[in-house]
Amino acid sequence: MKVEIALDGKSHVVEFAQVGERLCCTIDGAPIEADAVQIAPGIYSILIDGVSREVRVEPDGGELRLTVADREWRAEIRDTRKWRRNRGGAAEAEGRQQVSAPMPGKIVRVLVQSGDSVDAKQGLFVVEAMKMQNEIRSPKSGKVERLLVAEGQTVNAGEALAIIV
Repeated sequence: MKVEIALDGKSHVVEFAQVGERLCCTIDGAPIEADAVQIAPGIYSILIDGVSREVRVEPDGGELRLTVADREWRAEIRDTRKWRRNRGGAAEAEGRQQVSAPMPGKIVRVLVQSGDSVDAKQGLFVVEAMKMQNEIRSPKSGKVERLLVAEGQTVNAGEALAIIV
């Protein structure tokens, strides 16, 4: 997929290609290889040249707010029709949602209880994987119908953690 992105007002041409588990992209013609995993809605773990970064992507009006560590950027997807069709659809899931583990790891904290009301993108669990702690967030606003795991439990990628209604 090829898109034009304005990052803090400066325009860049970015081309993405998924090759197996790797995300290959070029930015203004310069190739970059990265391992990227979505660890929760709007949160990505990206490994570039042996350095891991957590990137948060949040809609902000007609733009996106990208946060890496303590630094923040504003991004505008210039080819918005293609972006929405391929990636950027609805900001919040609808209906009954199963929250799944994005990677194998250990549940180190459960942040909610059955019956709790939650907001979209609110933290539900903290999972430790490869010595990093990642927060698993709610895909929608609603109520925690059921928790399927407990603190200290080991989980596999794709394993159901909770049901949100």
